[in-house]
Amino acid sequence: MSENSPDLEDDTGTYESGLPGFLGTIDVFISKVEAVMLAMGVILMAVNTCVNVIARFVFGEGLFFSGEINRILIILITFAGIGYAARHGRHIRMSAIYDALPVKGRKILMIVIALFTSVVMFFLCYHSYGYIETLYGRGRILPALGFEIWWIYIWAPVGFAITGIQYFLTAIKNLTSKDVYLSTGVVDGYADTESEV
Repeated sequence: MSENSPDLEDDTGTYESGLPGFLGTIDVFISKVEAVMLAMGVILMAVNTCVNVIARFVFGEGLFFSGEINRILIILITFAGIGYAARHGRHIRMSAIYDALPVKGRKILMIVIALFTSVVMFFLCYHSYGYIETLYGRGRILPALGFEIWWIYIWAPVGFAITGIQYFLTAIKNLTSKDVYLSTGVVDGYADTESEV
């Protein structure tokens, strides 16, 4: 990094919840589970893909189950990642109206947004569970790995539930603190990333 570059905050260390007591304990536990799921998912996908490429070039034939494993890992990473994004305030925001409001208005709007998003996540969790029941009833299996396909979609309701919990906790954090929070540990604001060249 150059001498004039701004110091960027590193949020890759240990996560500390901004919530008190039992809610903070739940928040930290969920963050650790998400971190393990995401890290292991990405590492396993990279290893699986590399081994498949090497097998294809060395032996002339790739691993027959590699595509299914990557499919499973993509689903895992996607649905574990939505909770991670919510926890670290990294979700996409359309904030033109929000930014124009005074602090009290932003706080009220953030509480409404967090509660509404939490309800939507739980709604999607419910319907993804119904989808899994449908797949279970059909009895379809993965051709290469040979186990029932509904197993790989378990991550959808889990991810939606974790994200719903995270947005609900964000609403609680905004109700109990004087600052406006994008998540339980991220205060609303923009970092000044401009630097002189």
